[in-house]
Amino acid sequence: MDARLNVFADPVAGKVVGLLARTGPVIDESGLPAATGELVKIRASQINGCGFCTDMHTKDALAAGETPTRLHLVAVWREATVFTEAERAALALAEEGTRIADGAGGVPDDVWDKAAKHYDERQLGGLVALIAIINAFNRLNVLTRQPAGDYQPGQFG
Repeated sequence: MDARLNVFADPVAGKVVGLLARTGPVIDESGLPAATGELVKIRASQINGCGFCTDMHTKDALAAGETPTRLHLVAVWREATVFTEAERAALALAEEGTRIADGAGGVPDDVWDKAAKHYDERQLGGLVALIAIINAFNRLNVLTRQPAGDYQPGQFG
């Protein structure tokens, strides 16, 4: 499969990708646990059907020490016993934030309240920003049909 557009070579798309990528260090400063961030990026990417980001973030998570069992169970996190309550709250917020058009009224209060129980305001800011950014990356990659499978951990950083 070939991409419709080379988002790295295109002058406009390349600038946008660069700007989106520069949000990473800001989100890292929020104190959101890195493992939680990877799980959130994987789940949103699965929901959005973004093979490129699913490939990237599962490989980056493995390289950072995440277990294959947890990665295999991200898509069914509700039934899996391997996630903490805090991770479950983050995954629920990620799902609601990714499927925002499916729910009248946006993210339900109970989902937000569970996340706020486990993360302080700074971490919540990072989590919300992360969900928004991964959804932007997913849409860019799905629209342009970026192929998955060739990513190498750390390739872009």
